[in-house]
Amino acid sequence: MTTPTRRRSLTRLGVSVAAIGIIVTILSACERGDSKEDHADDGGSHTEAPGDHGNDKGQDGHAKGQDDHTESKDDHAEEGGALNLSAEQAQSAGIRTEVIQARPLIQTVVATATIKPDQNRLARVSPRIDGRISAVPTNAGDRVKPGQVLATLDSVEVGEAHNAWIQARSELRIADADLKRAKTLVADEIIPRKDYLRAQADRAKAASAVGATANRLRLLGGSTDSGKSDLSAFTVNAPFAGTVIAKHATPGDLATPSDPLFTIADLSQVWIEADLPEVALSRLRVGANAKISVPAYPSEVFVGRVDYIGQTLSRETRTVLARMVVANTDRRLKPEMFATATIEVGAEGRMGMTVPDAAIVLMDGVQSVFVLDQDGYEARAVQPGERIGGHTVIKGGVEPGEVVVLEGAYALKARKLKSQLGHGH
Repeated sequence: MTTPTRRRSLTRLGVSVAAIGIIVTILSACERGDSKEDHADDGGSHTEAPGDHGNDKGQDGHAKGQDDHTESKDDHAEEGGALNLSAEQAQSAGIRTEVIQARPLIQTVVATATIKPDQNRLARVSPRIDGRISAVPTNAGDRVKPGQVLATLDSVEVGEAHNAWIQARSELRIADADLKRAKTLVADEIIPRKDYLRAQADRAKAASAVGATANRLRLLGGSTDSGKSDLSAFTVNAPFAGTVIAKHATPGDLATPSDPLFTIADLSQVWIEADLPEVALSRLRVGANAKISVPAYPSEVFVGRVDYIGQTLSRETRTVLARMVVANTDRRLKPEMFATATIEVGAEGRMGMTVPDAAIVLMDGVQSVFVLDQDGYEARAVQPGERIGGHTVIKGGVEPGEVVVLEGAYALKARKLKSQLGHGH
């Protein structure tokens, strides 16, 4: 039961709560009014911006977006399209192209080889007798002609041979005079005919002695030049035209017949010697075509033919020697160069399109070749087949008559990847 005092307390509490509610309502209304004024101010600024600054900003942003979009489209087209290279750029990158055609598939054997001088055109020149070297006008690498003086030497034996020749010539002159006098005397019947015949025999003997001593002098390397002052000097001469590939002559040294002073080779033709596996013997034949490549000239192929197949097999390596002859008129192939020989050992009787193994590159994990058309160099996915002698058969992806990059594919791949990285892909 509520007492009067408690009722008065509750009444006062209710009045207080109502007053607090009124105050909160007034504060909330004030805050809303301030917010509307602020919003109105902002709205005025916003209304002014579209006419002056906002529209320009929107147009600029829209134009910039269009430019970015256009640039992105151009980059995408460059990335996905063909590479354009000038002739100078293609040459510096080592790019070589060829129209691909279906050809008979030729079986080949590839072997490591070594370049050797043609042994039929090689000479190791040494003196025929002992002598001391006095002059060496020839150096290694010189091109020489037949009979050209390579070195001059001195020898006591040559000096003795020269003196014997001079003495024989003197005796011949005496025999000539005796024969002339005997001919006159026998005509006048002053001497018997036997004396005349004896004079003839002496003259023939003297002439034979001159010839014998002159031949000996020439065999020793001496000269029959009567005006020569150094009678003991003799020369070593080039036997044929060629190149001096080795020189072991030094002035003042003693030279002997057992030690060659020079090695001369005619390098207009060289031998390529390769060791082929035993299993290739059944297909290898003399006269087979061969292609030779060397690291010094990676973009060139030298053509030759097999002219000799070894008659014995190496016990250690179980290989047989195959020798190829290659023309070398420009002398770029040097003896002892390493080479790779690709020898044709027979046709398979079927046709196919082939490219060198290096012409196929991986583009995004797909085996591809580069095809040249009017738009540039385009990476084209291909279906490779079996490998035959450093070449790969192309079973699909390109058509006969298209221009395919045979060398320089990796350079094009690098340019392609660089262009992709440059555009943020």
